[in-house]
Amino acid sequence: MKAKELKELSTAELLEKEAEYKEELFNLRFQLATGQLEDTAQIKKVRKNIARVKTVLRQAELAQ
Repeated sequence: MKAKELKELSTAELLEKEAEYKEELFNLRFQLATGQLEDTAQIKKVRKNIARVKTVLRQAELAQ
């Protein structure tokens, strides 16, 4: 999800997205540990998505 799309979401929706991404990251790490993960680049993508959400949340916090 792009930062532009994230800026249109409310704070509650952003927190929900962050939780979803963190859960997905946990599952990917679990798959990596058990040898079931095929696309290791997916971990990097999810980590970047979490960072994007946190950045948008912080920008909204500073704007207030």
